Amino acid sequence: MLYPLSHGRVKMDYSAFAILRPSKPLMIALLQRTIEARVDIGGRTVAAIDSGVLALVGFHKDDSPTQIGRMAERILGYRLFADKEGKMNRSLADTDGALLLVPQFTLAADTDRGMRASFSSAAPPEVGRMLFEGLCEECREQHGQVETGEFGADMQVRLINDGPVTFVLTL
Repeated sequence: MLYPLSHGRVKMDYSAFAILRPSKPLMIALLQRTIEARVDIGGRTVAAIDSGVLALVGFHKDDSPTQIGRMAERILGYRLFADKEGKMNRSLADTDGALLLVPQFTLAADTDRGMRASFSSAAPPEVGRMLFEGLCEECREQHGQVETGEFGADMQVRLINDGPVTFVLTL
């Protein structure tokens, strides 16, 4: 619905779009198809992959370990790679590419209001660490090539994004 403003412009009522947003925070993974990616901490490379997927993962305070298996399945099974016809029909598991998992609590931020993010919906550090370690373990059980960033560390993440191809997965 449009509402006229006193200075001749029109204001849009976006409340109808609220149904597009989830009603509660969700576990989130931002997948990026990479040619190469690495994580440096204090000038030292702690993890690196060649062709594969960089997954930045964030956890909300209501996330639970029961979601870990499904998130691992989605990360490893999501189709980001082209088949012979050029369609994105192949997953990380299909290509035997590498996975770099990086914890990023800022993905759990509430950015709905103001000009500064709120992290009140993010998982507390001890819960986030447990969930991240669980996700790493689950991915390693299902897929051979898994590297990880370090929870709570000041990391420099470098990548060459292939495409670019980037997807946001939520549970």
